[in-house]
Amino acid sequence: MDGALQGLDLGERFPRSCYKRRVMNDKRRPTLEDVAAAAGVSRATVSRVINGVRNVDPGLHEIVWAAVDQTGYVPNRAARSLVTRRSGTIALVVSDSVTHDDDPFMGRFFADPYFGRVVGGMMSVLRPKGIQLALQIVGTDEARNRLVGDLGQGQADGAVVLSLHPDDVLPGYMFEAGVAAALIGRPAHPLPICYVDVANDAGGALAAERLVAQRCRRPAMITGPDHVPASQDRLTGFRQALARHGHAYFPTIEGGFTYRSGEQAARELLDLHPETDGVFVANDLMAQGVLAILQHDGRRVPEDVRVVGFDDSSAALDSRPALTTVRHPLEDMAARAATMVLDRVDNPSLRVESVIFDPELVVRESA
Repeated sequence: MDGALQGLDLGERFPRSCYKRRVMNDKRRPTLEDVAAAAGVSRATVSRVINGVRNVDPGLHEIVWAAVDQTGYVPNRAARSLVTRRSGTIALVVSDSVTHDDDPFMGRFFADPYFGRVVGGMMSVLRPKGIQLALQIVGTDEARNRLVGDLGQGQADGAVVLSLHPDDVLPGYMFEAGVAAALIGRPAHPLPICYVDVANDAGGALAAERLVAQRCRRPAMITGPDHVPASQDRLTGFRQALARHGHAYFPTIEGGFTYRSGEQAARELLDLHPETDGVFVANDLMAQGVLAILQHDGRRVPEDVRVVGFDDSSAALDSRPALTTVRHPLEDMAARAATMVLDRVDNPSLRVESVIFDPELVVRESA
């Protein structure tokens, strides 16, 4: 009988005010029975969907979770974990040199659009399944060891990892401990662990082609940190594409992926190479800082200097002028990484997988 519900219009089945209003008026916590009544299925079916039991008609998942949303039902996580032997939580782990709560990285985490986009992408997968997201920021080997131990004891079912240093031992620890995990970004050293990434070299090439097409004769690049693989790949792609157009050399200045480092790098670049007429900046946040320095110096963008960023984050839209940039599909990448982890929680024998996303150029006003 449940299978016959496939194809029904959810808007007709779940009028927005119906069950949720009734439950709120009752001034009681919604129950599985309320969800079952709203979905038009049995209580047992609701329980199987919420607890992630296999062999449930896929068409029922959307119907049941829509009913959960309509009624405001909150699954009993303790009871659920007893049934499934899972915590119902996936961790987002940011591994960097962080030692104190007042470390500058903490402010960067909440200020940088990059991290918010990762959270949004993961939640698009986790929320419909009723799975919580736990943020963990670790900066010492002791903290990394403790985190892997906690994961091994079931405090989270798996982890999506942002590892910000090439010598980070955390991905290796997770592999050795058998933790279901996926990295966002290619690991600096070969490791049998899943990861997603964007073709950073192709993105650098897109930026070069744009500056060449706009007749820039003296291009330059402000890179990310030299030790970050993504930064190296963006530089490589930019360099190779420019070489194909006859640019044997261009100046580079290293930045730190922050607004302030973009300002500092732009100041250094313009002092050393005032003739620069086009700049590829390795992320949008730094590009905002570059635009600020150009404006301060009275250089018009794009008339005097053309600027291309990388990310297509909110910083690109907030820039003045709006930033031409290479789109980094972080939301899609984070969603795929979360799916990789969930798949391996269900089936630890799945092979190690990598997924590389294609970048695209988003043309706005700066180049």
